[in-house]
Amino acid sequence: MEATRSATEDRRHRGARRTRSALATAALELILERGLAAATVEAIAERADVTRRTFSRHFTGKEDAALDFVRLDGVLINARLRARPPGEPPLLAYRRAVREWLADPEAPAWHPRPRMRRLLALVDAEPALFAAYARIRVDAQDESVRILAGRLGTDGLRDPRPAVVAEAAAGVLTAALRLWARGAGDDDRGSADLAALVERAYDALTGEAADAAAQCTAAQ
Repeated sequence: MEATRSATEDRRHRGARRTRSALATAALELILERGLAAATVEAIAERADVTRRTFSRHFTGKEDAALDFVRLDGVLINARLRARPPGEPPLLAYRRAVREWLADPEAPAWHPRPRMRRLLALVDAEPALFAAYARIRVDAQDESVRILAGRLGTDGLRDPRPAVVAEAAAGVLTAALRLWARGAGDDDRGSADLAALVERAYDALTGEAADAAAQCTAAQ
C-alpha cells in the first residue's frame, strides 16, 4: 500500500514538473516572439495547454515563468557548491561549482540554448523582467550564503565572509552573462564561448584582489 502511494506521488511530481517546464518554455517563447507586453498569461497557458488557474499554481507572473531557467541554474550551482571538498576556499569552491554547472552534459545550463542571449539582453531593457531576475538571483545568493557559512563553520549573519564571497562570486557570473548577452544580437554561435568568458571574469576578480592586497600590504 505504501509503495503504491509513493508511486502515485512520484507520478504527480513528474507531472507537475512537466507542466511547470511547459509553462516556462511557453512564456519564454512568447516573450521573444511577441514582446513582454503582448505575451499575456492567458496566451502562455493556452500554448502550454493548461488553464489560467494552473499557471497561477506554478508562477506569480509571466516574468517569473520566463525566467524559471535562472532559478533552476541557481539550484544547480548551489548543489555543486554544497558538494565541493570541505577544505576548498569559498571563492574557489563557488568558481568551480559554476565551472561544473556550465560543463555538465547531464543537466546543461540553459544559457547556450538558442535565443537565450536575446532573453538575457531583454532583461536589461524591461524593468519587470529585471526585477524578477534580481529577485531570483537574491534568493539563490541567500542559499549560497547559508552553504558557505556552513562550510566555514560560522554564522552568516555575524561573519561577513559568506555574504561577501557569495555576492562577489555571483556578481562575476552575472557580469560575464551580461557581457555575453550584449555581444549576441540574433547570433547564437558564440554560446560555446560563455565558459571561457566566465573563467576570464573570475581571473579578473582574483587578479584585482591580489593586486589590491599587495598594495595594501606595501602601504602598511
